[in-house]
Amino acid sequence: MDNLEKHITINNLLDHYHPLLTEKQKTIMTYYFVDNYTLQEIADLQAITRNAVHDHIRKTIDKLYDLENKMKLMHKNEQRRTLVEKIRNHTDDTKIATLLNALEKVE
Repeated sequence: MDNLEKHITINNLLDHYHPLLTEKQKTIMTYYFVDNYTLQEIADLQAITRNAVHDHIRKTIDKLYDLENKMKLMHKNEQRRTLVEKIRNHTDDTKIATLLNALEKVE
């Protein structure tokens, strides 16, 4: 997995599991993966060392992957999207299309 794919995967994991992170984990991960701050910029903002930021990021990434391995929310969401798309491609019924659109909004 290249860096871009890893970055996208971690952003997706954050989307699914951010409620299960501590405020500090959310803040640091958002600074790094969403706002593209450097480790030093985050360290300055959080009044911690650059190494501590790196450790927080590494441990939080491990936690995100562990949560996905246990709960599989991201995997199940992708399966659901695939099935919705298959159903949409095999029907012209407007009622079914409306229900599929509503289902997508629930996610």
